[in-house]
Amino acid sequence: MKLRGEHIFMLNHSSARIIAEAISLPLLLLANGLKSALCLSIVIGFTSAVFAQSPDHAWRLEWENTIKAAQKEGKVVVSIPASAELRQALEKGFKRQFPGISQELFSAQGANNINRIFQEDKGGVHYFDVHIGGTSSIITGLLPAGHLQPLAPWMILPEVKKASNWWGGHIWADKSAQYIYMFLAYLTETLWYNTEQLRPGEVKSYDDLLNPKLKGRIEILDPRTPGSGESTWSFLWKIKGEEYLRKLVRQNLIVGRNQRQLAESLANGTAALSIGLSYYSFSPFLKAGLPVKPLPAPEEGIYASSGSGNVVALKKAPHPNAAKVYVNWLLSREGQEVFSNAMGQPTRRLDVDTAWTKQFGHIAAKDVLTPKRFFELENQSEEVIKTVRIPATALARKLLD
Repeated sequence: MKLRGEHIFMLNHSSARIIAEAISLPLLLLANGLKSALCLSIVIGFTSAVFAQSPDHAWRLEWENTIKAAQKEGKVVVSIPASAELRQALEKGFKRQFPGISQELFSAQGANNINRIFQEDKGGVHYFDVHIGGTSSIITGLLPAGHLQPLAPWMILPEVKKASNWWGGHIWADKSAQYIYMFLAYLTETLWYNTEQLRPGEVKSYDDLLNPKLKGRIEILDPRTPGSGESTWSFLWKIKGEEYLRKLVRQNLIVGRNQRQLAESLANGTAALSIGLSYYSFSPFLKAGLPVKPLPAPEEGIYASSGSGNVVALKKAPHPNAAKVYVNWLLSREGQEVFSNAMGQPTRRLDVDTAWTKQFGHIAAKDVLTPKRFFELENQSEEVIKTVRIPATALARKLLD
């Protein structure tokens, strides 16, 4: 069986033979009186020992054994973001490399899959191996409940383990830097305006949103529920403070949860400016030629995110070897290309092209930020969720309920 990328994912012992042959000949010539059989035995033992101790052989052997064990387990069960396109792409990509390992991919909102994991755990059932999604429900649910195991030991492939292959090195969302691996990093355009109702130069700073001219004309994706509305609200809480948000609410915000309705409201001119919606909400209206555009980033900046690009290993995974194979494939160059192409969200891998995602409102952090600036703007780490997003959401409930 020949697979594309076989040199990456499947063990190849040719290098062992090359090393053995290269060392064997000179040693045989230097035998000087030793019987050929004895000399050959020494050579084989020596070269085998050298190869067995080499780092290259170590990971290849571990990888081969993991694949064999995974094939015996038969399948891997993964919780993934709610995207039919992503599900199809992951199924096709993984099957192409590992046809002997079947996949069960459960596509749903992160909180829904995590609630299922909790309910099954209460009943003593452990069905899922891996979870991929946003960090909020992981940090407030799976992590404190002790449902995760360290992910780094699962990284076997050198291209995955090598920090220099990743922009910013290895970045973890949890404080202990063990459990929640962030493989995406980008800025999202979540401020949009109606070009017939507002000029972009009228909003150069978030302070301009308090202009009396915009009273009753600003809409926001409900910040009381998880999503980019809540993320933007929390970012404003962090950089502008609580009093600013109180003033913003007094602008008679149009608050909604139906993204289609909010997008249509901006497109038809009911609202002049929108907070929290992304390119995908406005895509149909852009194609129809309606007057909506992303607002240039205000001088204070926009928040950075890992979106749904975070992976965790579940404790008591029923298919641990298949799960390791899946995680390594996901974090490989091929896996990251598949994920980024399906979601339109840019990976942190430096060997994957992400410039094209800007046209869909997602700007790769590696293209425009330094790692230091990313950490200043990010909104998905354990520290930021606990010290910023949770209190900011509590304020939103207080002001909007």
